[in-house]
Amino acid sequence: MSREDPPAMRRIPLSLTSLALVCLLTACGGEQGPTEAATPTVSPSTEPSTASVLNATTPDPMPTSAKPAPQQKSASGTAPATTTTAPAPVVKAPLTCAHLAGAKLGSSKTPYNGYPDYLPLTEGQWSGEDGATVTLQKPCGIGDLDGDGADDAVGVVSVNSGGSGTFYTVAVWRNSGGLPVFRALTDLGDRTPVVSISVAGRRATVVWLTRSPSRGMAELDIRRTSVYKLSGSTLTEVSHSDAPYNP
Repeated sequence: MSREDPPAMRRIPLSLTSLALVCLLTACGGEQGPTEAATPTVSPSTEPSTASVLNATTPDPMPTSAKPAPQQKSASGTAPATTTTAPAPVVKAPLTCAHLAGAKLGSSKTPYNGYPDYLPLTEGQWSGEDGATVTLQKPCGIGDLDGDGADDAVGVVSVNSGGSGTFYTVAVWRNSGGLPVFRALTDLGDRTPVVSISVAGRRATVVWLTRSPSRGMAELDIRRTSVYKLSGSTLTEVSHSDAPYNP
């Protein structure tokens, strides 16, 4: 009895047998060619990229609607302080008793001894056509009477018209740039000489001699101290005190 091939083997065509042999000798299980000839295939990396790591570790800033806080200015940014120099106080020119020797006495508003205009003193005197002689006496006081900060002058003058009587008058000159300008006067009477004049606290203190009502004109027995204040062009006695006087 002869051995026969299985039926399945008899059904395989010759062409398929040849194809299988070629496959075994090449890519289908045979030896592969040199690796240098193969085209490399790049597969996507499974490791995380640097950008993704940074994005994962650095959170995006959260949007905010709050306004930024104002920045505090430093002291160095402030404007430099300006130094203001106070104006120097106005210095009033002094008025002295010597200025009264060439002053004007009286005015049309406040006349002296009934004269309609002022009398110009020359070296402390004035002589009129009527025979009257006006003489500036020695007692004098310097001080601020009107409160303007400048020292005024208070003096005394006498007038003699050729008779026995000599009439004394206290006069005030205000300080106008160091020059005397007549301001006010007050009469003391006949033969009432002035001993002293002082000015303080916007008051003028005049010490002068007078007499009791029972005494004659030549009999001086009272030493009077009168205090005057200046109001406009008026010199008013505000008080006085008397003390006995014995020549």
